[in-house]
Amino acid sequence: MNGRERERETEPAYQLVSRQLREHIAAGKYSGGIKLPTEFELADQHGVSRQTVRRAFQDLVAEGIVYRVPGRGTFAAESDGRYLRQLGSIEDLMNLSTDTTMEVVTPLRRRVDIEAASRLRLDTDLVNTVVFRRRHDDTPFVLTTVYLPDEIARFVADAPEMSEGAVSSHTIIGLLEPHLRSPITEAAQSITVAPAPADVARELGCSEGHSMLRVDRLYSDSDGRTVELAVSYFLPEHYTYRVTLRRGGR
Repeated sequence: MNGRERERETEPAYQLVSRQLREHIAAGKYSGGIKLPTEFELADQHGVSRQTVRRAFQDLVAEGIVYRVPGRGTFAAESDGRYLRQLGSIEDLMNLSTDTTMEVVTPLRRRVDIEAASRLRLDTDLVNTVVFRRRHDDTPFVLTTVYLPDEIARFVADAPEMSEGAVSSHTIIGLLEPHLRSPITEAAQSITVAPAPADVARELGCSEGHSMLRVDRLYSDSDGRTVELAVSYFLPEHYTYRVTLRRGGR
């Protein structure tokens, strides 16, 4: 059993239901005003409670993927062509693999990068990097460079998903976590507007200097070890970022 299969085997029931609904919606199964199955129908189909289905629907409504009409049912929201993802947890970041594909532009390699090594709190200037582009509905919307310490990179060094030109439905943290001694529990994130560097412009098909949404995420495990730095450039015309903030204890 591979890491992805193990991850899905332990996936909460409501996340499994919402993931499958996302996949069906992305494939156009409920386009044109076709109503989604009822809570009762989905509960029977998945062998879960209606409360579980209700939680799945709540997540999809919060993400703007579906909307509910009292007395009529639940419908898929019409897309404006942008990729929309609700992000509020590490699991949400891992679930990017449910409706996007990862294409490796530059395979995993070891090189000197003083700034990245410092952010990863390493005692060496050497880091391992992989560059990939992510697509939704065949549209590239982000280019990401991931930086890994040696002790973490060895877990995915021989993974076929890390080879040049590889296309998969994985995320890097999804590939890594089954091998880590402690789970990833934190992603410290910063968001800025930045001009597109030449390599980003080339891979995403925009002009150099184009205004981009730059998102830096530094991942740590439950032992406080920094395991990954990801620097992403998103095309704002193809991507919408949404976060729900909740009051503590609720």
